[in-house]
Amino acid sequence: MSADTALWARVARTPSLHAEHIQAVLAQDGDLHALERQRSSALQAAGWPARLSNAFCSVKSDIIDGDVRLIERNHCFLVPCTSPDYPSQLLELPAAPAVLFVRGDVTALRHPQLAMVGSRNPTAGGRSTARDFARYFAQAGLAITSGLALGIDAACHEGALAADGLTLAVCAHGLDQVYPREHAALAEQIAAQGALVSEFSPGVAPLRAHFPQRNRIIAGLALGTLVVEAARESGSLITARLAGDAGREVFAIPGSIHNPLTKGCHQLIRQGAKLVETAADVLSELPFQLKKQLLAASEGVTAAAPVAGTSLDNDYKILLDALAFEPVTVDTLVERTEFPSESVASMLLILELEGRVQPHPGGRYSSRQPRP
Repeated sequence: MSADTALWARVARTPSLHAEHIQAVLAQDGDLHALERQRSSALQAAGWPARLSNAFCSVKSDIIDGDVRLIERNHCFLVPCTSPDYPSQLLELPAAPAVLFVRGDVTALRHPQLAMVGSRNPTAGGRSTARDFARYFAQAGLAITSGLALGIDAACHEGALAADGLTLAVCAHGLDQVYPREHAALAEQIAAQGALVSEFSPGVAPLRAHFPQRNRIIAGLALGTLVVEAARESGSLITARLAGDAGREVFAIPGSIHNPLTKGCHQLIRQGAKLVETAADVLSELPFQLKKQLLAASEGVTAAAPVAGTSLDNDYKILLDALAFEPVTVDTLVERTEFPSESVASMLLILELEGRVQPHPGGRYSSRQPRP
């Protein structure tokens, strides 16, 4: 058993022990010897409350041994707040986790991320919108971060996976289990094509109180949070509020005034969230250099599979001519242009990012005037 693994497993098992407490020890001693010696007096000298230092020193060794075995058995990585792999975005939060457990690609933690959240019981249109937007953003180069819940969360993960993009699922339990159980296969896909992330030690169950804690990590990892469908009392609004508190962008997709699952989104918009109609509405709010990189990445995806026999510019013109201001499906555009469906989908993404195409529920698109 690695001494470092055991040390950080002990940190993870100490309630209310955050990254700021670890940084206080480093500021006091210049290293983590006080933690390694497990001396309560040394930790209190670094500014820890007696309750916290006593709790850290009192974690039983057999619990730590069991955690280490589960970490190894489930192929997890332990990422402490002192590691270069720990995401700097998350470290900006007050009460940032001292340790993260990861299954999958640890480097995904530091990739530019967009959080996407919403209802556990969405409409069919909401689910389709979430999947489509997630696919577009993933294809553009953003990692999609959500909570592995039923409904919108799952659709967002699926959209990113369909684009062969990165997706991260933040869990409210130890990574030796999956919740909800019906997402076991989806969790394996995410671990293979992104990462499962948690601040909870192996064996910790998905208790109700853990979900707000999980939501703060979702918001903290991302540059912004997009809410797709949410009722007024939805937990997604907690994630949005936490994102706003952290100084991150908050986005919301509006919908019908008769749909109760859009009332939370409308409430967010009234409170200052950015109204989103197209993917470009989100990308335009990202830092300038990142936005340029994402747009360039999107163009590279399209150029990698050009339609044989014609230039790329001409293909775009043909597709724009085939679009009308009344929404049409991709199948209709395939019939009008005789382009392969995957090429049409790729070109629509770029046109949407440029503000020339308007997406609609049900996978339909219409033309609109380009933005200045």
